[in-house]
Amino acid sequence: MQGKVVVITGASRGIGAAAAREFARAGARVALLARSGHEIAALAEDIGAGAMALTCDVADWVSVQAAAQTVRARMGRIDVWIGNAGVIDPIARIEAADPGQWADAIGVNLTGVFHGMRAAIPIMKEQGGGTIITVSSGAAHTPLEGWSAYCAGKAGAAMLTRAAHLEEAAHGLRIMGLSPGTVATEMQVKIRDSGVNPVSQLDPSAHIPADWPARALVWMCSPAANNWRGQEISLRDETIRRAVGLIR
Repeated sequence: MQGKVVVITGASRGIGAAAAREFARAGARVALLARSGHEIAALAEDIGAGAMALTCDVADWVSVQAAAQTVRARMGRIDVWIGNAGVIDPIARIEAADPGQWADAIGVNLTGVFHGMRAAIPIMKEQGGGTIITVSSGAAHTPLEGWSAYCAGKAGAAMLTRAAHLEEAAHGLRIMGLSPGTVATEMQVKIRDSGVNPVSQLDPSAHIPADWPARALVWMCSPAANNWRGQEISLRDETIRRAVGLIR
């Protein structure tokens, strides 16, 4: 990763913030994208040289396109795009869900992933290659009560990732997904407080630390992960955990 340019959406906290630190530790230059500008600015300052913060709403195409062009102008290229931004709200049964909030969730969890791909793919093809990783979820494949927006958005993003691989693998782009499992982040606090579906009842000890998926993302950018191009890697798989170096 030495000298590579990595863009991370949803970089203000959780997996995104942990990934920013891991990529920087591996020698990459990192561009941190999130709506909360002050949080990513503080993180970029903490990481130091080679980190930049850009306020960006992934649900807004103009905002994402401008961020991608700014990264290329300042850093020269984009080698990796991590589509990590995601929201769990609204947690509500379909019959009671607010339509506006439901649409907003799809705007972040699905359309936001498309916007990132749409911005990054032409840049990567022009420079001769790149890696795009979508942070997925078990909810992409398993329906859960109260999570219709999250499940539908993540399922759509998983299929979008497969479609992007189908279209762009021949052009030298490495595109895949990462399903991290339950991670000890702020999102889990909201889930637990909701009291809805079995995930809210999990003991906090069941959640993996945010640095695990962060380390997996760095590993996925290496040739060691080439056999998983076009697929979704699950951190629930002990074989993957060993490959990444999370367990012996």
